[in-house]
Amino acid sequence: MAGGKVSARQKMINLMYLVFIAMMAMNMSKEVLSAFGLMEAKFADSNVATIDRNDRLLEELETKGSENPKEFKVPAARAQQVKIASDKLYKYLETLKKDLLKEGGYVVDAKTGKLPFEAMDKTDILDEAWFTGDRLTKKGQEVMANIEAYKSEINAILATDESYRGKSDEFNKTFSTEKVENRDGKKIDWLAYHYQGFPAIASFTKLTAMQNDIKVNESDMFSLFLGNIVTEATTLNKYKAIVLAEKSAFFAGEKFQGKVVIGKYANVPPTKLVVQGKEINLAEAIDESGAATLDFNVGNVGEHKIEGEFTFIENGKELPIKINANYVVVPRPNSATISADKMNVVYRGVDNPMTISFAGVSDNKVNANAPGLRKVGNGKYSMKPTTGTNVTINVSATLDDGSKAGDKKTFRIKDIPAPTGFFRGVQGSTKMSKSGVAKGSVKADFEDFDFDLPLQVTQFDFKVPGQPTITVRGSRLDGRAKAALNRAKRGQTVQILNIKAKSNGPLIKRVSPVVIEITN
Repeated sequence: MAGGKVSARQKMINLMYLVFIAMMAMNMSKEVLSAFGLMEAKFADSNVATIDRNDRLLEELETKGSENPKEFKVPAARAQQVKIASDKLYKYLETLKKDLLKEGGYVVDAKTGKLPFEAMDKTDILDEAWFTGDRLTKKGQEVMANIEAYKSEINAILATDESYRGKSDEFNKTFSTEKVENRDGKKIDWLAYHYQGFPAIASFTKLTAMQNDIKVNESDMFSLFLGNIVTEATTLNKYKAIVLAEKSAFFAGEKFQGKVVIGKYANVPPTKLVVQGKEINLAEAIDESGAATLDFNVGNVGEHKIEGEFTFIENGKELPIKINANYVVVPRPNSATISADKMNVVYRGVDNPMTISFAGVSDNKVNANAPGLRKVGNGKYSMKPTTGTNVTINVSATLDDGSKAGDKKTFRIKDIPAPTGFFRGVQGSTKMSKSGVAKGSVKADFEDFDFDLPLQVTQFDFKVPGQPTITVRGSRLDGRAKAALNRAKRGQTVQILNIKAKSNGPLIKRVSPVVIEITN
């Protein structure tokens, strides 16, 4: 309609279409707003009736509590706790409704007592007060905090008796504040899903509806305390076969020992849980099925006991249930067992580190022996062979049932390899000036040898072509060797050979020589 040149008549027709469409949208909006207003009025009327009924139920509970304190004193006290928590959130929601009317400038009609439903179309009142981008304002956080506080208080009351379990599930479903999936499949926060972007009358109605949920829940709980609502404490048709092993690990060849019982898992939170002498934080340990998650250090390798106690409240009395079980700790499988059959080697004269353990047996029940073997820590040993070509390590273990188990392994004994000679950090052959040779020192070290075995050079021979070989004590050229070096010509090679070195342990083989070409 907007393309090209149009006549004045056509422009008028186009304008009429726009006005017509706008009028349709306005009429639709007014109908929707009025519908919300009617719903709000029904919830408000229901709330008045429910409050009156709840007051009578509470009065009846208090009367029964005074007449029959043994049966109803505790339920009456719980009902008072429910009323306090309910009134607190109910009144807080009422303040939110008043703030909404005040910010929007909405006034109740003095004659009809009704809100101006059709005028309550603003969407920015709660949007600005409760939300900022994807986050909540301080006011929005306050709203959620009040709702969560109410839920915590009611759940604490329902957790006091196993027979309230059915009501607890129903309550948490009604007042769930988990994220909600919108029509685009995206999960958004509960408060934003229910209140962000809605007309004022819609938000006002939802707040009244939540007040109705609070009062209906209050009514149900009062009836529950009076015994008018029968909830299922245990579901008899959901029993399972539960295997109770005497321990949680067995060795190959052992007989399985344990029991099979018929039972079921009760998703009723206890009032107290003690494990291994330590009280457990129930808020962190108990899941929705009533199972307690245990989290403690298992200790050393071997068999251990788990001892503790659940405490529940049933029919107003404490019901202790003992915890007795055991488990077996085995070494952590942090590496694969890979063995090269031809490479089981230990080196003569040095400390060969070893780890020796027996799967499923604590270290204090494992014994290992062999010539040159000594224990240096928990499962750690050092083997220092001296003579022979082979050594066998025998290992024995005492199992939990008192029986013995044993194993052994044989290692070949090899001499440590010959070290390599170095001159000024260079091995083999190199080029160097006379002054560089004169200042250098001879060293010996092992290449590709995993043991830390420091060596000290004690003697070497220095050979200059055409001159007698000079034997030098220590690791640096002496005066005679330097004098022979000064007579060497450019391009000639001098040799450092017959290098001798010593260690603090085994004898050292002859060190490889170094050849140096003189460059000046």
